[in-house]
Amino acid sequence: MPDVIKKTQKKLTRFITRFDRGIWLVSLVNLLLAIGFSICIPFLALYLHQDRGVSMALVGVIILLSGLSAAVFELIGGEFCDRFGRRPLVLFSVVFRSLVYIIMAFLVSLGAPVWSIAAAFLASQALGSVGKPATQAMITDLAPPRLLTESFGILRMGVNVGWAAGPALGGYLAAFMPYGWLFGVAAGISILTVFVALFLKESIVQKNHKTDFQGLARVSRNTSFMLFIFFNLLLFTAMGQMMSTLSIYMVDRVGYTTAQYGLLLTVNGLLVILLQYPIARNIDRFSRTRVIILGCLLYAVGYLMFGWVGSYALAIAAMVIVSLGEIAFAPAAMSVVGEIAPRGEKGRYMGFFGLNQVVGISVAPLFGGILLDTFLSNHIAIWGIIGIIGIFTAFGFAWWSKRYKIS
Repeated sequence: MPDVIKKTQKKLTRFITRFDRGIWLVSLVNLLLAIGFSICIPFLALYLHQDRGVSMALVGVIILLSGLSAAVFELIGGEFCDRFGRRPLVLFSVVFRSLVYIIMAFLVSLGAPVWSIAAAFLASQALGSVGKPATQAMITDLAPPRLLTESFGILRMGVNVGWAAGPALGGYLAAFMPYGWLFGVAAGISILTVFVALFLKESIVQKNHKTDFQGLARVSRNTSFMLFIFFNLLLFTAMGQMMSTLSIYMVDRVGYTTAQYGLLLTVNGLLVILLQYPIARNIDRFSRTRVIILGCLLYAVGYLMFGWVGSYALAIAAMVIVSLGEIAFAPAAMSVVGEIAPRGEKGRYMGFFGLNQVVGISVAPLFGGILLDTFLSNHIAIWGIIGIIGIFTAFGFAWWSKRYKIS
């Protein structure tokens, strides 16, 4: 038995020392941010729709506007982190998100007007997005090329540990405490994140002092990259249905409890925790484009299955397939961006990628809300249309890889 323990300790030590200390710290920061975010935000659509009587279409508009503001600030964050460094942007982001969560806790608890809650939500998304390109650029700074995909796998493991814990905790707390208190808990976790972020060291070797927003025009002329971004945008529109459309569908239409919906998100997080790194470590053995295409198709199949959800077991099976799509797609896509980005422009390219992700995920609730309002009881139509997006993007990435000879 002692020999088994020693072997396990050696394997664990090799795994930890395989990556730079900064990669682990960045992943921990993202883990805590994900817990704070997922404790309260996934239930915002339910709160506005059920407690405040806001239509799903309007909820979609609020989330869309928040996403657009976040996209703009993420693009700005990508530019600034190339010029001023990664660490200041991360610290700025986590400090101000903590303050906004505290404000939202008071607004929701006092039953403030919906517009004020929406405005605070927009602020939390915008300020929180400033630091995202910086954390992703830190990974590209610290990871050697042979470990880049694996390092993004570690980053995503951290995010999904947060996603596994946050919704389950949020669903449990929402069962016996007012919704406003969830933002108080999120604020406390965000304050803890600030202290962890203080231990981050600057990772950028050479700052791009010539960085200016005219450089964004140069990126936009990179036709191959912009097509890659476009197909990502479409898939992110499908991916984003998990955050709002699925919550309303599972609770309001199918009849499951908020805690059961939270458990579905926990299943997603746990699967990514268990499988993300092993799959990310082996992705380089295959064509990354093929892995991306596989991820798109898995998303399509998983979402189509939600149209036939009856038993909760089938809902879990659908979430498992969607999660496998996420595990395949996400690190491969980020790794492609990290390799395409020129030296000194990592933040800029990550900002572009983040802008596309935020816009896609923000359009998703509006798109899903329209589907929910249009097809009141035709569940297959709702999820069939969403599934078709995954199939279309799979064909799009296949064409893109063949057109530009990218494997």
